[in-house]
Amino acid sequence: MASKKFEWRILLRVLLLFATLSITSFLLVKEWYIYLLLAFPVIIYQVVEFYGFQRKAHNELEQFVESVHYRDFSRYFDVKHAPVDIQSLRKGFNEINTTFKIISKEKETQYQYLQKILELVDTGILSYEEKSAEIVWMNEPLKKMLQLPYLKTIYSLGKRDEPLANEIIALKPGESKIATAHLERASFKILLSATAFQTDGKLYKLIAFQNVNEALDETESKAWQKLLSVLTHEIMNSVAPISSLAETLKSRLQQSVGVLNNDSGSVDDLEIGIETIKRRSEGLLKFAETYRNLNRITKPNLRKVYVRDIFESLLQLMQPTLEQKNIELETILKDTDLVIEADTSLLEQMLINLVVNAIEAVKEKPNPRIVLTGYIANNRKTVIKVADNGNGISAEILDKIFIPFFSTKKNGSGIGLSLCKQIMMLHKGNIQVQSIEGEGTAFLLQF
Repeated sequence: MASKKFEWRILLRVLLLFATLSITSFLLVKEWYIYLLLAFPVIIYQVVEFYGFQRKAHNELEQFVESVHYRDFSRYFDVKHAPVDIQSLRKGFNEINTTFKIISKEKETQYQYLQKILELVDTGILSYEEKSAEIVWMNEPLKKMLQLPYLKTIYSLGKRDEPLANEIIALKPGESKIATAHLERASFKILLSATAFQTDGKLYKLIAFQNVNEALDETESKAWQKLLSVLTHEIMNSVAPISSLAETLKSRLQQSVGVLNNDSGSVDDLEIGIETIKRRSEGLLKFAETYRNLNRITKPNLRKVYVRDIFESLLQLMQPTLEQKNIELETILKDTDLVIEADTSLLEQMLINLVVNAIEAVKEKPNPRIVLTGYIANNRKTVIKVADNGNGISAEILDKIFIPFFSTKKNGSGIGLSLCKQIMMLHKGNIQVQSIEGEGTAFLLQF
């Protein structure tokens, strides 16, 4: 409506100027020079007035374009005190600015809404421009997951975790892949999913990071439980009759030794052989019985317990051994009212196992030291940490220490840490290990 009025005003001025010029031409033809003296001032006035009108409109348009360029949609063009000629123009500019303001506000609301949603989800999200590798956006869950406050380019990630950065760059849109994220002293599995989009002639890649460590641990644990169940069942069913038969044969042999000819020592050899079979059969049965412990714990008896009480109980139990080996055990608990929901007996069993491992690790150190710490982490989870200044664990075997049957000790059964992991999973928590070879190891129990 405002633009129509403005057009009519221009058209009216053009028509008036055309009429004045036509009359002046007629006067020239008729040689009525006396009247020309009156026509020329009118023409000059119309030209000056038309130029002034156009100049005002141009200035108003420049201001409007400037406000659009700088997205200053809050600017208001005064209509009431403006010249009549440009009142309609200013009114039109105000209407356009109001429309832009509404659109901008809606977009800002949608952007803020989307950002809040992306910050609430546990999935980490990263977006970067593929050609320059410049990071466009990364959400808070990803920053916490990778412990990175800021990334300029995707290659910057390579300085902290080169294998992960290479996996991200190689990942094609539409693909998903499980990779390993390496923190300073720990690592975990993540599911990478990629997609791509194009805008303003630039290609962007969007990567989703999902921590699948716990899900994989649970699946792996169930698989090990099934395997152990089958193995121990088959071993015990097969070996038990052999052990029983060996006992019977040994008894029958001892009864018949009086009537048998033992001049060549064959009866003695036979008795030794039967005894060996019996002893090895009993060893296999004991071995199978040991690993059945992994499947016996099915449901923890959860109750609220103070972490300080757990530390005191553990200290009383382990104190004689620690004093005998001259090992210092320090407890750090800033919040003495720190509480966790746990099965006390299972938790004590797990901590004893970890402390015994720590004692083994620091036995050759000049100043052996074990530290028990309880605190609330940034993710609001309660953490119990068992750390030592022992020999540490090499990177080659760090990923294998929770696997059943795996042990670095000469006489180890490989059941201790596997049992710890299962106990933590029953508590809906997880266990992590941080280690530097030659400096020490720390186990973190997250509830």
